[in-house]
Amino acid sequence: MELRVKGSLHPMVVYGSLTVALLLSSVSILLVEHYYFHHEFLLHVAAIPLEILLGVLLVERLLHWHAKSKKKQQLMYIKSYFFRSEIRKVFLLNLQALMKPAISIERINTASLTELKEMRGELDELEYGEAAALEPVLDAYIESSQVFDRLMEWAIANDFEQIFHDMIDLLHFIQDVKLFKEQNPDKSFAMEACEHPELEAKMYEVLRDGVKKFLDYAIELKDKQPEVFAQLMRDYATFEAFQKLSARPADGKESRGECAPAS
Repeated sequence: MELRVKGSLHPMVVYGSLTVALLLSSVSILLVEHYYFHHEFLLHVAAIPLEILLGVLLVERLLHWHAKSKKKQQLMYIKSYFFRSEIRKVFLLNLQALMKPAISIERINTASLTELKEMRGELDELEYGEAAALEPVLDAYIESSQVFDRLMEWAIANDFEQIFHDMIDLLHFIQDVKLFKEQNPDKSFAMEACEHPELEAKMYEVLRDGVKKFLDYAIELKDKQPEVFAQLMRDYATFEAFQKLSARPADGKESRGECAPAS
C-alpha cells in the first residue's frame, strides 16, 4: 500500500527512493569502470550522485533545524500566554502554599539571574504547610485541566515528546483528584493523600514540578527576554493584589476567619 499525503507520495517515500537511486547510480558507474573501461574520469562521475546525496542530507538537516527552531519559538509564545493568564492561578497558589524554601513573586522579581538559578537548585526538597492548605492548589489544577490537555495536543502535533509525557502524567493525577472530589465532596484529597504514601508522593511530585517549571520559565525569560520577564512579574503581582483584596470582607476590615493566602 502506497503512503500518500493529500494525493501525493509521502515525503519519506520520496526521500528514501531518491537515496536508493543515487547510491545505485554510484555503484553502477563504479562497476562499469572496474570491469569495462578502467578510466579515471568515471570515478569522478561516480562521485556525483554521492555529492548530490550529501547535499540533500545537509539541506534536510538544515530544514529540520529551522522547523524545530520555529516550533520552539511557538512554544515560547504558548508558554507566555498560559503562564500569564490561564494557569497563573495554579503557580501563584502553589508558591503561596510553599513554606521552605520561601519563594515569593517579590523574591523572584528582585532576584538576579544567578540568584534565580540558585533558587532553582533549592527545589529538591520542598516543605509545605498543613495538608488542608494544599486543597486550593489542587482545585486550581482541576480548573486548568483543559489548558494542560491543549498543551498535550500541541506537543503531539509538534513532536515534543517530553512535554507530551509530562502532560499525560499531570492529567492522570488531575483526573484522580477530580474523581475523588466527585465521590467524596466533603473530604479533602490532600489530607486523604497524606494517609497513603504513594499518593502523597505523587501529589508532592506534581506540586514540586509546578514550582520547577515556573522557575525554569522565569529563568528563561530573565536570560533571553527581560522585558517579558518584567511583564510576567507585574501580572502576577497584580493578580496577587486582587487575591488579597477579594479576601477582605465587604466593609474593608481584615477577616477574622480563615487565613488569606500567604503573600
